[in-house]
Amino acid sequence: MEKLVSLAKRRGFVFQSSEIYGGLGSVWDYGPLGVELKKNIKERWWRSMVHEREDIEGLDAAILMHPRVWEASGHVAGFTDPLVDCKHCKNRFRADDPRIKGTPGQPDGQCPACGTKGSLTAPRQFNLMFKTFMGPVEEDAAMIFMRPETAQGIYVNYLNVLQSSRQKVPFGIAQIGKAFRNEITPGNFIFRTREFEQMEMQFFVKPGSDGEWFEFWRAERMKWIQGLGIRQEKLRWHQHGKNELAHYAKDAYDIEYEFPFGWNEFEGIHNRGDFDLSRHQEYSGKKLDYLDTTVNERFVPNVVETSAGADRTTLVVLCDAYREEAVKSEEGVEKEELRVVLKLKPELAPIKAAVFPLVNKDGMPDVARRIYDDLRKRFNVFYDDGGSIGRRYRRQDEAGTPFGITIDGQTSQDQTVTVRDRDTLKQIRVASAKLVDYLKEQLTG
Repeated sequence: MEKLVSLAKRRGFVFQSSEIYGGLGSVWDYGPLGVELKKNIKERWWRSMVHEREDIEGLDAAILMHPRVWEASGHVAGFTDPLVDCKHCKNRFRADDPRIKGTPGQPDGQCPACGTKGSLTAPRQFNLMFKTFMGPVEEDAAMIFMRPETAQGIYVNYLNVLQSSRQKVPFGIAQIGKAFRNEITPGNFIFRTREFEQMEMQFFVKPGSDGEWFEFWRAERMKWIQGLGIRQEKLRWHQHGKNELAHYAKDAYDIEYEFPFGWNEFEGIHNRGDFDLSRHQEYSGKKLDYLDTTVNERFVPNVVETSAGADRTTLVVLCDAYREEAVKSEEGVEKEELRVVLKLKPELAPIKAAVFPLVNKDGMPDVARRIYDDLRKRFNVFYDDGGSIGRRYRRQDEAGTPFGITIDGQTSQDQTVTVRDRDTLKQIRVASAKLVDYLKEQLTG
């Protein structure tokens, strides 16, 4: 994992937030390549959920919501984790941390960090929601919360979307947005952070059909994830046991990936029953039932949820693409060398192609610049004329760029360029006038 984190900083994927001030714990900034990769993943998700389906509408709900929303959802009363502190080393842990030996708060309770016995406090409930205040003076202002999930913004807008879009149940509402959780034990790079982005879709169905739709969306979500190019052997399902299920959930599955730090979930599919709309109907006093005019029947829809972490999905893509390979030198020297490469699916790659003049003379830079200027009107491309061609290839391998376009001595003779494939290292000649069409064909997926 350390190698991936180092590459992410070196190539501009992810930086530590506020690094020049020492950083802020488990908060991360996406650099030039990271923001492009994450955007490509989100756009692919949005296209599959909203643009390619007639029964799902998009939404962008506000981060700040009425405090009663979080009372109705159960977050105010139940969104807590048990917390213990070590009085000796001052570290903090979840009370159910498997590394803790003995019973916290008792003489046999042993700190997993410093090993001191009897130093752990008794568990205390720790609310995971960030609080803030709305109003000009804090003393008189209303306390509100930074949303810990995006789903509630969908539920409270269910009726608005239903009426304005003229949809009929079954239908869904999709949203991509930021959420905030004051995690006790964040870590593993961008896997568990205090500020994160979710890609959620809530599908509203008639009671009794929820089981069928649940299985439908389980299959659809796994198919979409495999479409990102993720290796199938690195993916698995985990069904929630009775002790894991939320009190309102009928069934729940996580899609897990084998990260360098072990198997962990990055997307969940949940059968939430009618809990969410029923609670908001109760707390708001607003009728949220649905009239099925075909049978003249009213009911509160059940909800099947698909919830993916945009940051975790980005981490899955990065981990799965990372390779270290022994390859022959591309400097014209007979030797092997180790290359680090991100074998990203071309459609997801932040940079689609890099343009190189072989040498900075003989008119090659001028031709290379003209090709670069033409391509960047249609693709995100990169120009690099620094260092040997082999070093330039290696830099783009680390960035995950699928194609390298080199302008060489033959270009002036027949107006062709060399196109190098990142994964196979094979090179072919392509007419410079046909580069756009060639890239379009290769990047379609």
